[in-house]
Amino acid sequence: MKPLRSYKKNIALRGEISVAGDKSISHRSLIFASLAHGKSKITGLLEGEDVLKTAAALRLMGVEIEKKSDCWIVNGSGIAGLTEPEDVLDMGNSGTAARLMAGLVTPYNFTSFFTGDSSLRKRPMGRIFEPIKMFGAKIISRQNGLMPFAIIGAKDSLPIEYKMKVASAQIKSCILLASLATRGITTIIEPEKCRDHTEILMRNLGLKISTENFSEGTKISYSGLQEFDAKNFEIPGDISSAAFLIVAALLIKDSKIKIKNVGVNPLRDGVIITLREMGGEIIFENEREIGGEKVADILVESSKLKAVEVPAQRVASMIDEFPILAIAAANAEGITKMNGLAELKVKESNRLLMIANGLEACGVTAKMGQGEKDDFLEVKGGITQPKNLVKIATAMDHRIAMSFLVMGLVMENGIEIDDSSMIATSFPTFEKIFADFGCGFSVVGS
Repeated sequence: MKPLRSYKKNIALRGEISVAGDKSISHRSLIFASLAHGKSKITGLLEGEDVLKTAAALRLMGVEIEKKSDCWIVNGSGIAGLTEPEDVLDMGNSGTAARLMAGLVTPYNFTSFFTGDSSLRKRPMGRIFEPIKMFGAKIISRQNGLMPFAIIGAKDSLPIEYKMKVASAQIKSCILLASLATRGITTIIEPEKCRDHTEILMRNLGLKISTENFSEGTKISYSGLQEFDAKNFEIPGDISSAAFLIVAALLIKDSKIKIKNVGVNPLRDGVIITLREMGGEIIFENEREIGGEKVADILVESSKLKAVEVPAQRVASMIDEFPILAIAAANAEGITKMNGLAELKVKESNRLLMIANGLEACGVTAKMGQGEKDDFLEVKGGITQPKNLVKIATAMDHRIAMSFLVMGLVMENGIEIDDSSMIATSFPTFEKIFADFGCGFSVVGS
């Protein structure tokens, strides 16, 4: 446990910074580099614990991966080159790593054992088990589809047609990765668009994947066993990490920052759209494409925010940003309502509950929806400043931890979170960046 405290210092955030590499793209770059023929160089890889778990799992399947100065070198094994893991694949706290790697091993004629930390072992995996079994693999798991589980790969995997029930890039990517070594055409029906980093990477590598819009949503088709050569990967900054700095700069008076080289994929920019609707001064500069991904420098100035209503159809484009958006809403004028938040209940923690409880502890009125089809969060802007230091339980959730540390920067008596160690899973430089800006961060007991 590493308690950490943040507090108000009345110091504006000023200057130019970069954030850690995009977590979603980092996972996928390692996986595709491992399946290519030849050596790939990856720059900008997020060196957080989540991504390092993916690298460790790939090494256990015979892939050579090493860090050299400012980049990572992956000696790919080709589509058919993966070998049975030499040990249990420990996914740590990473749901992305678990679900993507589960898809990857599905069409191989060997058995893989998966586990994770105490938080990940509580998260539902059944949603990926259904398509994995359709490919012909077998699964042994704990009750309710929980970790640890084993995947007995399909001896001769069969292509599938699968209609997704929820908008989840992890499920979609799980299926696409399983299709890579499966003969025939696999088809995914996506009722609502979600992150497309996997498809972008595949196209950038020269793989033929088709996308077609029709009445029921989007139809994605891929014919397996396409071989591909190694290619260098350049990973932009993570918009999910940038969101913490964006909100901090909006809230702290006289702040003006530029966050350089951030991925602004149109299926990931819901938080930017929402903060702009709230009155946030956020400008994209130097817009460009890197490896098929849209990238920009983001200029942010402190702003007076007003409440908005976030539509349910926007959730897929900002699912990881609701904790920090709730902090912005707590400091905005009026009542902000966020709709369609059922998925927040099955993240690293029950984020919906953790956000509401944390805001209440800070003197903010928050109302949470209860039913499966009535999952919303209403936040009434305006902080009734508590007389004492507010203590927040994080439930091992990195985004809850970072969001309430940002909240502490506008609290007269500050906030203390019970553990900051898990922040390293996604944003290992978080504390240093804020400290370099002069923000009030202190390790409890130091």
